[in-house]
Amino acid sequence: MRRLLLIPALLAALPWSAASFAQARSQLGPLCTTDTTPADKMIDACNKIIALKVFRGEQLATIHFWRAVGWNRKGDYAKVITDATEAIRLPSQAAYNLRGSAYYDKGDYDIAIADFDDALKLGPPSGIIFHNRGNAWRGKHDYAKAIADYDMSIKADPKSAFSFQNRGISKQALGDLDDALADINQAIRLDPSLPQPLINRTAIWRAKGDLDRAIADGSEAIRLARDKPPANIMTPPNSVLISGYTHRALAYEAKGDYASAREDYKAALAVVASDAGSKANQATAKVRLSLVTEAPAPVPRDAPMSIAQQPSTPSQQQATATPAPSPSPLASGRGKRMALIIGNGAYQHVKALPNPSSDARAVAKSLRDIGFTVSEGVDLDRAAMQKMTRDFLREAARAQVAVVYYAGHGVQVDGRNYLIPVDVELKPGTGMTEAMIDMDTIMAGLDDQVRTNILIFDACRNNPMAQQVASAGSSRGIEGASGLAAPTSLGSGATLGAGTLIAFATAPGQVALDGEGANSPFSAALSRHLGTPGLEVQQMLTRVRAEVVSSTKNKQVPWSNSSLLGEVYLAEK
Repeated sequence: MRRLLLIPALLAALPWSAASFAQARSQLGPLCTTDTTPADKMIDACNKIIALKVFRGEQLATIHFWRAVGWNRKGDYAKVITDATEAIRLPSQAAYNLRGSAYYDKGDYDIAIADFDDALKLGPPSGIIFHNRGNAWRGKHDYAKAIADYDMSIKADPKSAFSFQNRGISKQALGDLDDALADINQAIRLDPSLPQPLINRTAIWRAKGDLDRAIADGSEAIRLARDKPPANIMTPPNSVLISGYTHRALAYEAKGDYASAREDYKAALAVVASDAGSKANQATAKVRLSLVTEAPAPVPRDAPMSIAQQPSTPSQQQATATPAPSPSPLASGRGKRMALIIGNGAYQHVKALPNPSSDARAVAKSLRDIGFTVSEGVDLDRAAMQKMTRDFLREAARAQVAVVYYAGHGVQVDGRNYLIPVDVELKPGTGMTEAMIDMDTIMAGLDDQVRTNILIFDACRNNPMAQQVASAGSSRGIEGASGLAAPTSLGSGATLGAGTLIAFATAPGQVALDGEGANSPFSAALSRHLGTPGLEVQQMLTRVRAEVVSSTKNKQVPWSNSSLLGEVYLAEK
């Protein structure tokens, strides 16, 4: 369960006073205002009462509140918000809490927090509302504020299993696995029948590398969710099963049991998702299912990665997977570190770029020098680029840190970003985007809370449907209607989860320069600073930004967006 329902006594008993409306009093009233009524019957009864047009003020607000409860149980959050807004005409904690919860499920966390704030202002202090506001802070990746709200919820109700669970999730996000496990264990002790804490403990076991325990907890959570689906009206429909199948599948995949992973991913996709979190889980399941369906026979978990690739044009394409000569552990001492590096410049149908191949080699060398296992590709056509990307995403299931770097042309179509293979001909018409590599697919494939992801793109994302397809100057954008499609998924949680940083070589609406030397301004600075010992990754990007701004005389300003959960060091302190 993600959030809790608050129903004060004044809303539980609607005053039915007009004798001429005996039917409403004896039949419709109880059906509309009883939380055990099935959702469809509740909505129908409330509709009929509203149609009578005899209620005003508090009575009408109450009917709208209960109809919002019915819509919430069906996962129709737009209608929840509409009815809860009507109910708020007579301000109440319950109505603000319900509407805030609907905004939360839609991924509108700032609006949800505002509603929860208003609910708390109305008083008295409520552990339920503190809990729900904590969820919204967690959705914004503000884990310190989330933990503070869960503390208040637990203080109000020390037996709140969900508050212990969600506080544990927040602690896990901050890297405190032991305290997180203690909170999750307490949630399980308080209510062993709940599947949700077991699902979250599955993620902790995966983070600790104990895949057998992860699978066992995932299996028990799925059994509980099947035998007794969560009955609380504030739990998004199907969310528990989707989460359970996705987390167990990730554990199976990390263990190399692709057959079991495939079945779980299929099961996660077979049910309807209504909330933002479930849709994010299904986006990951869809990509991972395609990866494990194509997967070769599994290799031992600690074996070095090997990517076989057959270039269609040997003179133009190169693809290699090179383990680091002497692997270097994370600053935290955990996990395998992997990188995918692609540089495309020898384009056949748009203006060629001289530097991406040397950019890719320079960045790949910097990452190998600090212990990364690097898969490197230069001037790849669509088939080679797609294979290399998918092979990397498959192997990344075993990584604790994954870095993706791309240099070359990029375009933006309808708010989505695409990376351009060297053989793609950019022409208006159906199927054009299918010939490119969708950045959202890469992000969904990497979405996993137990891994840190760093994605770096030295490419400008422009509209390829403009009249001028070929670039007139030496830039990495397909010239035309400039525009950067900023990744909104970091904010909404719709695609990409916590623990990810995305860096672009240029700011929104600007052009990433290819440069006059052997490397682009951005990649030259990046390769110089990547290996700096003891330099936190966001500080490293700040140095890169300053150097690029200086070298381009303010013509190019690198841009980044982060949901990293703590300090990340690519090179050892």
